[in-house]
Amino acid sequence: MLKAAAQHADAALATRQGRRRATQLVARNFEHIPTELLAHQMLGAATSPAALAPIDHALLQGWSVDDERITRPVRVVWGTVDRLLPWPSAAARFRDDWLPHADWVELEGVGHCPQLDVPLETAQLILGFTSA
Repeated sequence: MLKAAAQHADAALATRQGRRRATQLVARNFEHIPTELLAHQMLGAATSPAALAPIDHALLQGWSVDDERITRPVRVVWGTVDRLLPWPSAAARFRDDWLPHADWVELEGVGHCPQLDVPLETAQLILGFTSA
């Protein structure tokens, strides 16, 4: 479906309603996102031949998230209105079982892609964590 829609990205994203539909699963706040960026993401997702390869490889190799093997600090940023991985239910296994020692940041009113919803706040959260 995405491949079919990507052929018409410019037309689909030309209206506010089109931009809302294109972002409804990943961002709550979409008005500030440049149309060119949305078109680029749509085309990239639709044409990437390797999008699922890393996941398939990890599953075949039996990789798991094991907090005992993670030796570096980890920060997890999760939006409270994530429609793909709803907070807090989808985060429970990560927070409780896999990454209990991680620094957890909940962003109120933010969707699945904080870098789209609140790009400056997301950048500050990354830089503040990695520069320490």
